[in-house]
Amino acid sequence: MFSKLMTHFLLGLHVATAVYRSSNEDINWFPCMQNGTLPLTCGTLAVPLDYTNTTSNATLELQLVKVSAVKYPKKGSILFNPGGPGAGGRDLIAASAVPLQTVTGGTYDLIGFDPRGTSTTLPFSCFPDSGSRDLALASTRFASFLNASDTAIGQAWAARTVLAETCYQSNRDNGELIGTGFVARDMIQIVDALDEGGLLNYWGFSYGTALGATVAAMFPDRMGRVVLDGCLNPHDYYAGNDVEQTTNSDAGFDGFFEGCVTHPQSCAFAKHGTTAEELKDRFYNLLYSVKSKPYVVKSGNTSYIIDYSTLKGYIQGALYPVATWPTLALGLHGLLTLNDTAAQALASLNPFDTKTLYPNNGPDVLLGGIRGSDVTFRTDNLSSLYPLIEQFYAKSQIFGDVLSPNLLTYAQWPFHAKGAYTGDFRVKMRNPILLIGSDVDALTPLVSAQNASAGFEGSVVLQHGGYGHTSLGQPSLCTAKAIRAYFANGTLPAPGTKCEPTFGVFENVTAKQEFAPIANFTKRTLDVDEDQALLSALAGLSGGFTHRLGGF
Repeated sequence: MFSKLMTHFLLGLHVATAVYRSSNEDINWFPCMQNGTLPLTCGTLAVPLDYTNTTSNATLELQLVKVSAVKYPKKGSILFNPGGPGAGGRDLIAASAVPLQTVTGGTYDLIGFDPRGTSTTLPFSCFPDSGSRDLALASTRFASFLNASDTAIGQAWAARTVLAETCYQSNRDNGELIGTGFVARDMIQIVDALDEGGLLNYWGFSYGTALGATVAAMFPDRMGRVVLDGCLNPHDYYAGNDVEQTTNSDAGFDGFFEGCVTHPQSCAFAKHGTTAEELKDRFYNLLYSVKSKPYVVKSGNTSYIIDYSTLKGYIQGALYPVATWPTLALGLHGLLTLNDTAAQALASLNPFDTKTLYPNNGPDVLLGGIRGSDVTFRTDNLSSLYPLIEQFYAKSQIFGDVLSPNLLTYAQWPFHAKGAYTGDFRVKMRNPILLIGSDVDALTPLVSAQNASAGFEGSVVLQHGGYGHTSLGQPSLCTAKAIRAYFANGTLPAPGTKCEPTFGVFENVTAKQEFAPIANFTKRTLDVDEDQALLSALAGLSGGFTHRLGGF
C-alpha cells in the first residue's frame, strides 16, 4: 500500500523528534444503516494510540462511515470534518450524504470519521452522565457570559477552575491524546489505508479548517484537493487568542436588522421599528433589560428564564444559518410583546442544546478537551487576562463577551496535547488548497482566511458574500460551482473572486429542498437542471447542520 512505511521527520513537536508510524492496517468495511436512497458503509481502522510513544503497540480504533460514489470513473475519497471541535464526522455523512454528493459532483466516496475526543472515539467525558453534567454546569453558572454582571468574570474563572479539576480527574489517562496534531496523523492513516494514491482530499468547516491547516502544514506533500470553509486563523487557534474571530460579528448581526426592514412580511420583529438602526436599538434595550430583569417564559406546566446570557446564546445560534432568522425575529417579538408562545421559538436556537451530538458533554466542555489541550498559553493570574478581555469588548458588541470566556478555560486547562504542531504554517503543498471566507460571517471572518492563506503558497481565497457561518450559512450557486470545479479537476477560482449569495435573507427556501436525483445527472443536458440540483442541495445543507458546527 502507498506510503505504508514513513521515514523519521522533524515537526517542531513538544518532543524534539517524532516518528510517523503507520499502523499497517486496512479499513474493515461492513454494511450498516441506510440513509435515504444512498447505502452507507461503516468501517473501523486501528491507529497508534500515542504517536510520540515509539515503544508502545497500543492502538485506537477509529470509527468511519462512507457513502460510495455514484458516478464513474471514481476520483477517490473526500474526508469531512463539520467543526466544533467536538462534532463527529459520521453524523454529517449519515445526515447529508445526498446534498454533499451533489455539490462535490458524485465522483468521490464521501467519508466521515469521529475524531479523537468525540462520540465513541476516545471520548472526552468529564461527567458520568448528562444529568450530572447539567447540574454541575448550572451550579457554577458556567454558561454566563462575562458582561452578565459585575461579578461575572470572577464567577466564570472559578467555574472553569472547577471544570478543569473535574476533567483532569476523569481524563488523566487520555487527556493528552486527543489534540489536533494526533487527529491530523489519523487522517493520513486513513488516506494510507484507502490506498488511492496517497493524497488527502478534504472539506473542513469552521474548526475543521484549523484541522485542515494543521494536516496541510504537517504533511504538505500529501495534500490533494483540500477546501477550508469558514476559516479560523490557525496561528490564533493555537495561541488561544480569538479576538480576530469577532472581526465581522457586529456586521454579521447587523444583516439581521437590515434584512428585517427589507422583508417586513417575513420578519415579526419589523413591527418594532422602521429602520435597521431602530430595530438594533430595540434589541439592545431588550438585551440589557433582561440583564436586570430576566424574562420568565411559561411553557405548558413548566417555566424557564431568558436572561442576558441566554438571549446572547440564542443570537449565537441564529448567526449560523440565515434560515433561522425568521425564528429569531418571532422570538424577539414575543419577548417585547410578552407573548410566551412566540418567545418559545427562541429555544430552537440554543447552541448549547446538544444532547444528540454531545450526549455526555456540552460544547464548552469539548472545546476545552480538544482545543484546551491544543492552546499553548496558561496562567493562574486572572488579572493578566483583563487587557485581552477588553480587546474582545472593543472588537464586538454582540460577541465580545461570548467568545472571551474561552480564555478562562484555556488558561487553566490541565492537559497539553502530545504531538502538537508548533510550526509557522508556511509551506508549499503538493497541490494548492482552496480557502473560503466571508466579510459578514459573524464567527469566522474573511481576514482569517486571508491570514491562513498567506502561509500556504499557491492557495486561493474565495470570498463568499453571504451572511451566516461558512459558505452554507447563506448559500451561493457561484460558491458551490467553484467547490465542484475544484474537486472535479483542481481548478481554483481567480484570486479576488467574490461569490454573492443565491438565497436572500428572510426568504422561504423550503420549497427548494427536494433533492434532484443524482442518478439522473448523466442524463441532464441543460445547465438549469444542474443549477437546480445544486440549489436544492445547498438549501438542504444550510438547514441541516450549519447551526450545529460546534463551538465555532
